[in-house]
Amino acid sequence: MPRVGLTTGRLVEAAAELADEAGFENVSVSALARRFGVKDASLYSHVKNLRELRTRLALLVGGEMIDRIAAAVVGLAGKEALVAFAGAYREYALGHPGRYAAMQVRIDPDLDRELTADSPTLRRTAEITYGMLRGYGLDEPDLTDAVRLLRSTFHGYCTLEAGGGFGAPRDVQRSWDKAVDALHTALTHWPREPAADGTAGGTADGPG
Repeated sequence: MPRVGLTTGRLVEAAAELADEAGFENVSVSALARRFGVKDASLYSHVKNLRELRTRLALLVGGEMIDRIAAAVVGLAGKEALVAFAGAYREYALGHPGRYAAMQVRIDPDLDRELTADSPTLRRTAEITYGMLRGYGLDEPDLTDAVRLLRSTFHGYCTLEAGGGFGAPRDVQRSWDKAVDALHTALTHWPREPAADGTAGGTADGPG
């Protein structure tokens, strides 16, 4: 029997549930139609296509993750904030593998403008991440470089850990702690990009 009260929000929430249950690669309009007991065509009044569904899903789960990170880092600064940020990131990535995989969808600012314009998820993610890094006195372009370093480190480690890629007997938690320690050292002694006037860039304020 078709479910009543189907909305775009409920559809995307169901996609997140399906991603964790069956894997992100198995999230499709057809799979969700079966889940709700309706025909595929019924869902196209809520999403235009699979691309929109997956973009909405990426924004939903991205919001979930940054909310957890924000709660973890509140009131903290410097290394304590970095450790809390990293821990919340890893916990979400390992605890919700399907949702986390959905976050890796590339969002195209041009094709996805209707969904991303003034997106609270994207805005909050930037605010929390850049806010934590401003505690290290970084300014652009160093902030962007630092964000890329954190993302590649966290994503690479969590992906390898989830896939059983660490075969050495060394405890993975200890290696994670060392990695975060190393990131703290790198951020503290960041090789700052010279500003346009030839002085060293970087202020505690950073971009708004």
